[in-house]
Amino acid sequence: MADQASEYDFEPYEGSLKNVLEQDSLRFIFCGGKGGVGKTSTSCSLAVKLSESRERVLLISTDPAHNLSDAFKQKFTKTPTLVNGFTNLYAMEIDPTGSIQEMLAQSEGGAMTAMMQDLMFAIPGVDEAMGFAEVMKLVESMDYSTVVFDTAPTGHTLRFLSFPTVLEKALTKIKDLSGRFGPMIQQMSGMMGVQANNEDMFKKLEDMRSVVVKVNTQFQDPDLTTFICVCISEFLSLYETERMIQELTSYGIDTHNIVVNQLLFPKKESNCEFCSVRYKMQQKYLEQIYELYEDFHITRLPLLNKEIRGVEDIREFSKMLVTPYEPPSE
Repeated sequence: MADQASEYDFEPYEGSLKNVLEQDSLRFIFCGGKGGVGKTSTSCSLAVKLSESRERVLLISTDPAHNLSDAFKQKFTKTPTLVNGFTNLYAMEIDPTGSIQEMLAQSEGGAMTAMMQDLMFAIPGVDEAMGFAEVMKLVESMDYSTVVFDTAPTGHTLRFLSFPTVLEKALTKIKDLSGRFGPMIQQMSGMMGVQANNEDMFKKLEDMRSVVVKVNTQFQDPDLTTFICVCISEFLSLYETERMIQELTSYGIDTHNIVVNQLLFPKKESNCEFCSVRYKMQQKYLEQIYELYEDFHITRLPLLNKEIRGVEDIREFSKMLVTPYEPPSE
């Protein structure tokens, strides 16, 4: 018993997201994890809590299967919209792949634009990456104290977070190739009587590159950016969380919070066999989470008997992010 006591002889971090709320310098907060673990509920609740202490908060969904509209029971689009019942909380749902198509459609340049388009889409993932850059350019131009991202399931999220690095390399390559072949295309276009106005496209690319460099720097600054991992107490979810934390570390992105959602707390006198089996399984993986991430803030949230929909439900749920949940004693 003495050995066991010494093994766990440390002061665990508080099991809440209070540390995130109290870090006033944070500009970007990501909520991500495996599909179906409660990322949207967590990100919406966190945004609601942030709105109590920040001047202006923006909640963005980058998940193609947008859920913000369902969660708040209010329609959101790619334009920031004030959430009903708030004066400083805005929400938007974006399609990262759609933004780049709009940028190309707005550019006039004939042969040069076509060449740029071919070059851009020859690089894997660059369409989504450039869409991401357009979104971040929009965010940078707005005056929001904090931006909360409700991200897509783990695989998409990790790709999303690698976009700044991918895009910076891609834009450098495109600029280099354009510098070498641009004059030749300009001359050929003139001979064929085609207008090849490449200055507009180059300016857009350079503007985008500067935004990407700035965003990349901000994402790797723990004073400005953090990532909250949301999971449930099951093997696959724990595996995905570990993979995500390893990837985040490789990208230089801070993460020190894990939200463990949908936990069962059966009553002592309960004779529900299913509840008992699930509870034991969850406790096994919960112990592993505490062992693996002893230097993380681990927030435990219960499985509720209803969906979290509407502002009032989200407000109620958000209280458990700052006050560690304690199951009823009876």
